[in-house]
Amino acid sequence: MTTVLLSLGSNLQPQQHLRAAVQALRARFGALRVSPTYRTAAVGFEGPDFLNNAVALQTTLPLEALDTWLHALEDAHGRDRSGPRFSDRTLDIDVVYYGDLVQAGPGNLRIPRPELKHAFVLKPLADIAPDFIDPVSGLPLQAMWRAHPQFGQHFQTLPLAP
Repeated sequence: MTTVLLSLGSNLQPQQHLRAAVQALRARFGALRVSPTYRTAAVGFEGPDFLNNAVALQTTLPLEALDTWLHALEDAHGRDRSGPRFSDRTLDIDVVYYGDLVQAGPGNLRIPRPELKHAFVLKPLADIAPDFIDPVSGLPLQAMWRAHPQFGQHFQTLPLAP
């Protein structure tokens, strides 16, 4: 089994889409660790705030098969890939870590994800997997978060429950 850390985000009906995504992930992969859900400003474009969280799961799926499954889940929630890269999202799910793999693959499949530099990705991951070791830096996620410029700032949390 491989430990996988995912980053989830949405700014279009975000509570609905994130709640449904967590349910679908739980139905497919079983037990999950789910971070609190944080409200953050859109990055790279003007738009409604995002809700972001993170999920840790265990899988035997190869990375490419997992990525394909996650894209299908995004598509089932109305993900529109025809617009600009930085734009509104019904559902965005990124594989940030796939075990200790380091990969620059086809398309945007880079592991670890470069978006890890953003607090909206790193903080939720550090919440659920503080001792997970980043294979590039050799540091645990908790240490990476403590070194982040936004460490110590308040982040608004919201429930996913209806």
